[in-house]
Amino acid sequence: MSATLYTPEILRLSVETASLPRLPAPHASAERRAPVCGSRVIVDVALADGAISAIGLEVRACAMGQASSALLAKGAPGRTAADLTRAAAALRAWLSDAQETAPDWPGIAALAPARAYPARHGAILIPFEAAAAAAAEAQQAQTVT
Repeated sequence: MSATLYTPEILRLSVETASLPRLPAPHASAERRAPVCGSRVIVDVALADGAISAIGLEVRACAMGQASSALLAKGAPGRTAADLTRAAAALRAWLSDAQETAPDWPGIAALAPARAYPARHGAILIPFEAAAAAAAEAQQAQTVT
């Protein structure tokens, strides 16, 4: 891989996931895998008033997947399941060049070098997809209760 793909910012973000362990009692969890590269992410969420109040991660991914996970965790508090679903869709569109502007997510522009590497897209997407799924499950469970 090109040295320009793994920027100092990506490498700095990639180590941040170590400080985001899984939650001891999440409202919901979701796991996603990227078949092309084998990356795997588990996202735990807790909700308060329908929005993310806490997030935990287990990340087994390349530096891009780890960096994406860290960005997800930083920006997720206060967001709803619908917000996360929209963010995942916008991220997918941006990575595939269907959308030129970066998604409205703090720090996401750091992942711009990976747009030219489709094999990394799955690792970048799975944290957002897992978080959206976990938040939707937690929200549904709280609605039923």
